[in-house]
Amino acid sequence: MAGSDTTSLGTNRRQFLGRLSAGVAAGTVLSQAARADDPPAPQPSALPAIQLGKHRVSRLLAGYNPIGGGLYLGHHMDRHMREYFTVDRTVQFLQRCEQEGITAHQFSVSDKMVKVLRTLRECGSKMRSICLHSGRSQIKAMVEEFKPIAMVHHGGATDRLFRAGKSKEVHAYVKEAHRRSVLAGVSAHNSDCIKRIADEGWEVDFFMTCFYFLTRRTPPKAALKTLEIAYPFYKADPLAMTAIIRQVTQPCLAFKILGAGRLCSSQQAVRKAFQFAFEHIKPIDGIIVGMYPRFFDEIRTNARYTRQLGSVR
Repeated sequence: MAGSDTTSLGTNRRQFLGRLSAGVAAGTVLSQAARADDPPAPQPSALPAIQLGKHRVSRLLAGYNPIGGGLYLGHHMDRHMREYFTVDRTVQFLQRCEQEGITAHQFSVSDKMVKVLRTLRECGSKMRSICLHSGRSQIKAMVEEFKPIAMVHHGGATDRLFRAGKSKEVHAYVKEAHRRSVLAGVSAHNSDCIKRIADEGWEVDFFMTCFYFLTRRTPPKAALKTLEIAYPFYKADPLAMTAIIRQVTQPCLAFKILGAGRLCSSQQAVRKAFQFAFEHIKPIDGIIVGMYPRFFDEIRTNARYTRQLGSVR
């Protein structure tokens, strides 16, 4: 009796698995056939664009911090994103950005980005890149390897050199970038650095302007003490930086408009941050936004906010 039951159960199980396999196979064929007959997905409309030198780029640029693992949210989050953004995923991410109308991205130098940018070029990508970097002696090698449209002096290094009375080193970087036939930019977290460069008439093609003064040594007057997670983010900082952005004549690329993730509690909050940014910068300016599309299609959503809020009227 027991042997008979076992045989019966085994036969029934094999029949069930056979029917299941056949059903899955049929479903797969039907699914593929349906996909083949489906009309092609509509291509997204072009994003609002700005001019950087001779280059026309979307007002929304893809940022690098999630890719490089510099999240201002602690070591574990940094590692989490670095592990997610493999070379292949980074290539796919930038291709998706390009599909959604984002035509440029900002990156920092790393072995991973050497492989990513080479792969993108081999795939025929037209995505333009902006290299954030410091070290004048390395500009020639960076331009030859990465082929960016611009070299931008790193914001943290800019703030530090200005504070140490060594702004001439930043100016020399700008001159060397031009000597290598690429656009020259300067990034800063301290709005005073941007103002001083503009007042002194440096031959800078554009600025990268952080919404938060992350490198300040002392908190602003009357500021409440904060529990620092790598850096403090003060709510009044974006108003100070955007006031300078509107004063300078060069294009500015505003970054950390989402407070390094601190303004992402809901899509209403994200949209509000995009709206604030576009309302407080010049029509010739753009924004750089880091994205992590693992759980949500941030690329498409951010592109949509840019179309809705970033059109130049």
